[in-house]
Amino acid sequence: MQHALLDQADGALCVAYSGGPDSTALLHALAQLPEARARGLRALHVDHGLHAESAQWAAHCQSVCHELGVDCDVLRVEVDIDSGLGIEGAARHARYTALAAQLGDGERLLLGHHGDDQVETVLLKLLRGAGPEGLGGMRACRPLGRGLLWRPLLALSREQLRGYIDAHALLCIEDPSNTDTRLARNYLRNDILPRLARHWPQATASIQHSARLSRDAADALQTQWLAALETLRDPLTDSLDATGWIALPPGLREPLLDHWLHARGRPAPTAQQRVQIERQLHARAGRMPCICWTGTELHIWKGRLWAHPPQPALDPEWESPWSGQPLPLPDGSLLTLTGTVAALPEPLTVRWRRGGEKIKPAGDAHTRKLRDLFQQAAIPPWQRMAYPLIYAGDELIAVANRWLTERGETLFGVAGGRPHWSPANNPATADNRD
Repeated sequence: MQHALLDQADGALCVAYSGGPDSTALLHALAQLPEARARGLRALHVDHGLHAESAQWAAHCQSVCHELGVDCDVLRVEVDIDSGLGIEGAARHARYTALAAQLGDGERLLLGHHGDDQVETVLLKLLRGAGPEGLGGMRACRPLGRGLLWRPLLALSREQLRGYIDAHALLCIEDPSNTDTRLARNYLRNDILPRLARHWPQATASIQHSARLSRDAADALQTQWLAALETLRDPLTDSLDATGWIALPPGLREPLLDHWLHARGRPAPTAQQRVQIERQLHARAGRMPCICWTGTELHIWKGRLWAHPPQPALDPEWESPWSGQPLPLPDGSLLTLTGTVAALPEPLTVRWRRGGEKIKPAGDAHTRKLRDLFQQAAIPPWQRMAYPLIYAGDELIAVANRWLTERGETLFGVAGGRPHWSPANNPATADNRD
């Protein structure tokens, strides 16, 4: 760590401290170095609340940090187990989101990932059909929030870190889930890799060497597909030009798609799902293909690729009275009033689309079918059902903050505000590659 710090530019240091052996060895080693303490060494512990003993684990981490004279903050997160990412993916998303939000400008978040973790990552990526980017494994350093994520231990083995733990008689948390071989990484670690090592003693070193070569290849390709991304991506809709994307060589096409998805907080597709995406690009006109995988729906619409989290099922019979107060909607979105708002002059009702709705927008000479307005505004079909419709009695007076009737303009004008709809979103601060 002393040598590693010499290669890193100035900046504060923060250890992602789980209390397990790897992060314990990392934190303890840094705490012995005056140059690390001079850079404001601190620790963050994420309590996912998924285990009955998670509160005790958090208390253990704070106790260890107190003994080391290192500040430790506990971040308690809510893991969205219904996100479609799986329990591991959802916990990782929540963890990275929380950690990223805590970093100051230029601060480095240090993780205890080591060489054996890298081998497991590469094998998992291989089994998912990854290309050079995935087979390059975890990057030693990459941007995160306002700072950087840094893995300084990738050149060391699990055995070396355990040796350090034993030599210093350090107390660690042993998460029982690490022995659950129903989880893919644990199955590789506890069953498959020991068998490989018996037949190929050099397996770990060889896989790590291949990862370095793949990383070099991925970095060389990155300059090309990043340039293509600037051309293909529409910054207003964050969609991709499908024709331009499929025209790229596979070596550029796949990492560009993965990067675009990761930036939106979505996981990459499998090899079979990639084949399906490419096949559906040739679907008949008028169709709107949708390719789904865990945590993602990818639509092909109007010659572009669109990606978003799975949409919740909406009850078409749902409705709610509204007097202008912030109104959380069942899909996680929010309806509010902007401006200096007095009381609405009459009670309103908010509900979802049920089909056949019409509205006469203020300033328009004709009553329009809502379906036609959505089409003219190029609003993607999968977003339309979530638009809240605002009624005064039986009359539709507003569609979110997009269309208001003259009666709607008058009614909200009296109140001194206008409706504002904040759609549900999924922040992309976490990076699902890791």
